[in-house]
Order: sequence, then C-alpha cells, then structure tokens
Amino acid sequence: MPNPTIAVLDDYQRVSTTPLTPLTPHFTIHHFPETLNPADPASHAALITRLHPYDIIIAQRERTPLPASILSALPNLKLILTTGARNRAIDTAYCAQRGIPVAGTSGPRSSTTAHSTVQHTWALILALARHVVRDDAALKRPGGETWQGETLGMNLAGKTLGLVGLGKLGAEVARVAVLAFDMRVVAWSENLTPEKVDAVAREIGVGEGKMRCAESKEELFKVADVVSLHYVLSERSRGVVGRVELERMKGGALLVNTSRGPLVDEMALLETLSRGGIRGAALDVFDLEPLPADSPWRTTAWGTEGRSEVVLTPHMGYGDEQIHAWYEEVARNLARWRDGEELTTRLN
Repeated sequence: MPNPTIAVLDDYQRVSTTPLTPLTPHFTIHHFPETLNPADPASHAALITRLHPYDIIIAQRERTPLPASILSALPNLKLILTTGARNRAIDTAYCAQRGIPVAGTSGPRSSTTAHSTVQHTWALILALARHVVRDDAALKRPGGETWQGETLGMNLAGKTLGLVGLGKLGAEVARVAVLAFDMRVVAWSENLTPEKVDAVAREIGVGEGKMRCAESKEELFKVADVVSLHYVLSERSRGVVGRVELERMKGGALLVNTSRGPLVDEMALLETLSRGGIRGAALDVFDLEPLPADSPWRTTAWGTEGRSEVVLTPHMGYGDEQIHAWYEEVARNLARWRDGEELTTRLN
C-alpha cells in the first residue's frame, strides 16, 4: 500500500523540513512554497490541480485559504494540519461534515510580553517614528550625498497611543508604551468599557491615569498620535478603519497594522498616504498576500513628492523561531494520525 501523500503549503523558509524528515519512511511529502490565492479564478483552478492528489494538507497559518469550493474538489483529502491555535481560512465546518479532522498547534508557552507580534509592533512604530528605514536607504543610496532627512524623528514620550482592540496583545503593547516610553494610552473596541480598561491597567502594572477608554472610535482617531490595530477580523470588523477614521487623524499621526489587512479600507489608506494626509503608516498585513509585484504598496515612491512615509514588512509579526516548535507539533500529530491516536489541538 503506498504511503499517504502530504502537501506542505507556504513554508517559505522550509522550516518544516527538519521535523518532518523522520516521517519520510511513512509519508510522501511535497513542499509548495508558492502561495496560490483562490480568490483569483486562475489561482483557484491551479490550487485544486495542485492539491487534488494529496491525502494530507499542512497549512502555514492563513496564507492559503481553504474554503469549501476548494475542499469539495479534493476527493483524497483525509487530514488538514495547520500551524497556530486557529485558522479562519479553513472551512472547518465543511471538513467536519466530510469527516476530515483539522488540527492546529498550541505552540510554546511564553509570556505575552515576549509575543512576536508585540515585538514586531514596536519595531514598526519605532522604525516609522524615528525614520529608520528612510535614513538607512538614504545613506546606502549610490552616489547619495544626503546625511540627514528634512524632518526629525518623533519623540514618543508624552504622546498618545490609540489602540483599536485591547485584548492580550493590545494590552502588552500598551504596557510597553507606558513603561518604556511614558506614553498615554487610549483604547477602543465595540464592547470596551472604562471599567475593563481600568482592570487591564491594573493587570499589566500601569500607573493610574495612564490608560483610558475612548469615548468613541471617532475620538480615538482624533486624539491619537500613533494608532495601532489589535482587533480580530470578522465580517463586522472588516473595514473598521475607513475613510472617515483616516480623515480624523492628526496630520502628524502614524498608523500601524500588525493584525489583519482587511481591518483597514486599503483604497482609502492608499489615497490618504498618497496625498500625505498623515505622517506615515507601517504595515505588516495586507488585503492580498503575498503582495503582487505590481502592488502600489511596492511600486510607489513613498516619502517623496508629498507622500507619507511608509514602512512595509511581509507578514512577519505572527512568529519567529517559535515556528520550529509549531512544525514539531505538526509532526507529532502526523505520527498520532498514522498510529490511529487522538489528535491534539483539534479545530473541528
């Protein structure tokens, strides 16, 4: 009887190779690092063709959506494993109907303060506020004579950080803001209350008066010097930052998104930045990932001719070396499935 076949998707750095290698006597494993987005009709068909022969799919987070329109065309599919504790890009309900188990990974236990997204959020805030990317590029430009840029860096002390979302990650971003940079924090989400903000402030050890609940979303965007998104994407929250919110921002304000691209109206943000409506934006997430080569995010000369400064990273905030541990857990689940044992971190 032939070995079950596995399609490993979107593992750009081939991190999965080492933990999966011991299983090669029992499985036939193929890697597909090139992402196909089924939202595009041609890619939809190509993804079905790619996955049609396989018994098992290993997904890297939400990089490749697996809706029912894809899954229903995969007659051999018996198991889906994904990195991360959840994956909204997989239609787990459809999988349950077909009897296809879906399992994720719990990951290493670490403090939320050390969470890679918290670290990456602050890397982007500082890179933008202190012109790190702009000045680095200027100094490395062949034949360039520029020593310093026309504008100075933003001093974060005393500034207001506006948080759209105050869950675990938002709270830890707030903690760094207050304790490391002496910033004030104002937070908003649909159901956030002053009592909840006060409780979070006590929990993270922030002094009294340093954090408060915004009176409204509109007020947050009006008063914040830096806006950072830490919100769960849903149909209700899609576009939670739109043209109205962007127009309310201060001209010298910064927008940072390490959460999900569709939380922000991308066209409205592009227009705002193209006319220099705010000082800048730092983005780790986008509507379409990977970003196409002809995306205006990649082709526009940001920071020139009146345009805002823009810092981009390719969705790196979700993880770092911890991804090794995720794939080790995936490998253990594969062994459990092979041996007929219960999977850990079931998602359906």
